[in-house]
Amino acid sequence: MNGAEQLIRTLVAGGIKVCFANPGTSEMHFCAALDRVEGLECVLGLFEGVVTGAADGYARMKDEPAATLLHTGPGLANGLSNIHNARKARTPMVNVIGEHATYHIEHDAPLNADIEGIARPMSDWVKTARVPKEVATTTAQAIAESQSAPGCIASLILPADAAWQDAGEFKQAPPVPTISAPKKVSKKALEHCARIIREEEDVLILLGGKTLREPSLEWVGKLASHCGVGLMTEFAAARTQRGAGRVHVPRMPYVVDVALAATKRFKHAILVNTKPPVAFFAYPNKPSLLLSEDCQIHTLATVPEDGPQALVDLAKMLGAENAEIQCQPSDLPEMPAGKLDSDTISAVVANVLPEGAIVSDESISMGRNLLDFTKGCPPHDWLFITGGSIGQGMPLATGAAVACRDRPVLSLSGDGSAMYTLQSLWTQAREQLNVTTVIYANRSYAILHGELRNVGAQPGKNTRRLFDLENPHLNWVEMARGMGVDGVRVETAEELHRAMSHGLSTPGPYLIEATC
Repeated sequence: MNGAEQLIRTLVAGGIKVCFANPGTSEMHFCAALDRVEGLECVLGLFEGVVTGAADGYARMKDEPAATLLHTGPGLANGLSNIHNARKARTPMVNVIGEHATYHIEHDAPLNADIEGIARPMSDWVKTARVPKEVATTTAQAIAESQSAPGCIASLILPADAAWQDAGEFKQAPPVPTISAPKKVSKKALEHCARIIREEEDVLILLGGKTLREPSLEWVGKLASHCGVGLMTEFAAARTQRGAGRVHVPRMPYVVDVALAATKRFKHAILVNTKPPVAFFAYPNKPSLLLSEDCQIHTLATVPEDGPQALVDLAKMLGAENAEIQCQPSDLPEMPAGKLDSDTISAVVANVLPEGAIVSDESISMGRNLLDFTKGCPPHDWLFITGGSIGQGMPLATGAAVACRDRPVLSLSGDGSAMYTLQSLWTQAREQLNVTTVIYANRSYAILHGELRNVGAQPGKNTRRLFDLENPHLNWVEMARGMGVDGVRVETAEELHRAMSHGLSTPGPYLIEATC
């Protein structure tokens, strides 16, 4: 049995069910071994950014890692943007990266690159299995590392000769090393935060990670009603469970002035599985931290610690375990009519979103009011762009749809962002995934026009040419059909409502180009 087959058998034995792949010559023995090993579903992406973004979406919904298969250093480099996003989302991921045969590296072939050096800045663990006998144990270690709290990026490099050479008898996969569970928060941190809530006023609890799932939201709802604390989520949350019947928690705003206004009254901020809120960028004469200057920051649970359990313990310590919670009522906006803009699209989304939907949101500037419009929708999951690197939304939707084939997925993306990874549509068509994609076709990188004002830069003709997607217009319907996805262009709220209702109720992928 060769090293490639041992790797796949170890992945399967370690609980890896799906591999998102874009292979090349160095990975041929991995591909061939797939026909000898059952239990690993392989999904082809036509660009590595689709592969890594889909693995991220899958893991966010399954709470378990997917694998990726990438071709040498350049293939890894193509996927790094969404590996970065996945790392910021604290997503577990096992990257398998093919490498030249060990004896071939010294000759500096065209694809030769420092793969470990490329992988390391955006991975939490990197290792090369240099000989066949190392493959199985190294793979088992990669699986364990990926699931270390709160979720890590493990990158395993597989030289071609380690893949094709005999690795010996494979009686059973080596056991996956003990996965490090989230550490329990200290009694000192619990008592300190309890004292702050008891004795101080204007306290904010800022939530991140898995504290944004329904069970934890119920506990923070008890804290809010019993103790009067404010609640807010981190801006770049990986996954939030929202909708009617759940506790609604506002999101930290993106715009610095808006965020500072929202947090101005709070004198204390308690962090749970998140870091102090920071602006995406530095702006002249504006602070980096999105809290008032006199706000004291306290940590209940660091990012790797067990935040959900800490909230339970804190509520019990404060006598809030039996407090009534205020759930979000079912409350939909009035169905709009006429031309499309940010608000009308948001209102239509709110009126058509079905229970159990998964929303992948990369609407950037045009979708900034979406959360307010949709908070009263039937219960759903919302996935955000986490690391700020655009081109994440459509792959996220693709991976989420693979993870949850029985649930409708709604992908919301700006036209500029979507162009980074439009190959996602092809994978959706091949896999017949239930993804409805809405493209905000405003013919520009709209957010950059706002950023110009925010940084105080003075644009001219050449500047505008860098931000506008004009001459020629992008024809999203034709591009989608070219990749096997049916689609329609809409210009009014009424047309959008009909198109979204059709897409979300019809099996398979569908694209809507919403001109706005």
